[in-house]
Amino acid sequence: QVQLVESGGGLVQAGGSLRLSCAASGSIFSTNHMGWYRQAPGKQRELVARISSGGTTIYADSVKGRFTISRDNAKNTMYLQMNSLKPEDTAVYYCNLLPGNYWGQGTQVTVSS
Repeated sequence: QVQLVESGGGLVQAGGSLRLSCAASGSIFSTNHMGWYRQAPGKQRELVARISSGGTTIYADSVKGRFTISRDNAKNTMYLQMNSLKPEDTAVYYCNLLPGNYWGQGTQVTVSS
């Protein structure tokens, strides 16, 4: 089994920054993909960014240039540095791990205008 625990969410003013963390534990394949997804009220969950164990990244167009995904393989931890936050970034942010499609419990990010 795999456990994912997110942290770092909170309330921030527009233009501010937050850093999310996702710590993975359990039976984790050395080759894997980790990602951040978000879900705003009344909307579907959407991809924010993904990173492979080799460091290859992809980003949603809406966050390119503002968010940076990274990971520390030795610590099985993934990060999301979020800068220039906008009210439309408000959502619950979830950590995801493939293979296995594991999900964390989510962390709330609220950006006030």
